[in-house]
Amino acid sequence: MIRLRSFLLFHAVLLIAPLSRASDPPTFGDPLSGLTAAEAAAFAAGKVEFAEEDGIDEGLGPVFNERSCGECHNVPAIGGGSTRVETRFATITNGVFDPLTQYGGTLMQDHAIGPADGSPHQFLAETVPGAATIVAGRRTTPLFGLGLVNATDDSTFVNLAMQESLLGDGTAGHVAYVTNVNTGLRDVGKFGWKAQVPSLLIFSGDAYLNEMGITNPIFPDESCPQGDCSELQYNPMPGLNDDGSGVRAFRDFMRLLAPPPRGPITFEALIGQVIFSAIGCDACHTPTLTTGSNAIAALDHQVYHPYSDFLLHYMGSLGDGIKQGDATRREMRTAPLWGLRMITTFLHDGRATTLHDAIVAHDGQGKAARDRFIALSAIEKSYLRAFLKSL
Repeated sequence: MIRLRSFLLFHAVLLIAPLSRASDPPTFGDPLSGLTAAEAAAFAAGKVEFAEEDGIDEGLGPVFNERSCGECHNVPAIGGGSTRVETRFATITNGVFDPLTQYGGTLMQDHAIGPADGSPHQFLAETVPGAATIVAGRRTTPLFGLGLVNATDDSTFVNLAMQESLLGDGTAGHVAYVTNVNTGLRDVGKFGWKAQVPSLLIFSGDAYLNEMGITNPIFPDESCPQGDCSELQYNPMPGLNDDGSGVRAFRDFMRLLAPPPRGPITFEALIGQVIFSAIGCDACHTPTLTTGSNAIAALDHQVYHPYSDFLLHYMGSLGDGIKQGDATRREMRTAPLWGLRMITTFLHDGRATTLHDAIVAHDGQGKAARDRFIALSAIEKSYLRAFLKSL
């Protein structure tokens, strides 16, 4: 089948080339183009907040993962990803997924404050409890361009799921419906490995609490270290740590962060783009989406190229075993591929160190595309790699 398609490759290149070019895009870590002075100032202030290390006088801890967002999100610039892998754990109790909340699950905070930080009490970092039978890693993902995803109407993802279902090829994803903790309503989840977060504002509040231990109006309750809430009696900052201004600053930085610029587009990359589509990768890694109406002109009806449908897909053995939000243990949100050339470890837990290994590990609804990839010739695989490394 691949041999027969090769006759069409050179002609198809002419059709896809306009979708592959961008004129003078921002570089990694830059703000969106066309911001007003006020929007640019909000981005700059948010970036400072994002990169700044917090201390216990600002509510850090008692348990946390890092002292600033920038410690994890820094490759190749502030707002990017990294090889940092966090740990989640759980078990199955009487046939039902059990997040082991009595042990602080499912997210493990691997740092804790102590006398060196000015705390009179030595808190202990969390560990994987012996009761856990499921342990999963979660790699830090880049934040570039997520403001565009945030500005895309929920109906776009609902319609995309319907379109995928109508194809009937067995790869259709489904929308993750999650509770918006601000409104109590069910919204479309777009962010996180399990599409468990519906907006960048909630993403910010969640990160403030769960990654740094800083309570805020969206998430006002402190995490109990290893599930032991009696430890909170020693918490040096027991009140509300952030009044919401820090959360909004994080949101502003992410919302106005430009998408990854496209790398050099070679002739081999253009052929690889056709192969990418021909073997079915774009069934889940949707190349192009469009934002809805937005008061920020730089986010208003903007066409962007994330190479993701942001839907949940059944991934079989590649699922991480964690049930979260609307996602089952074997479902994962399609990872965006834009900016892929700056990523050095792949898949949700960073287990793959080559694109080849990452593709071959696909299972479930990704299995058919994986098998077509395996059937490619060596030269066709090289073209596909050239395309992926141009993203």
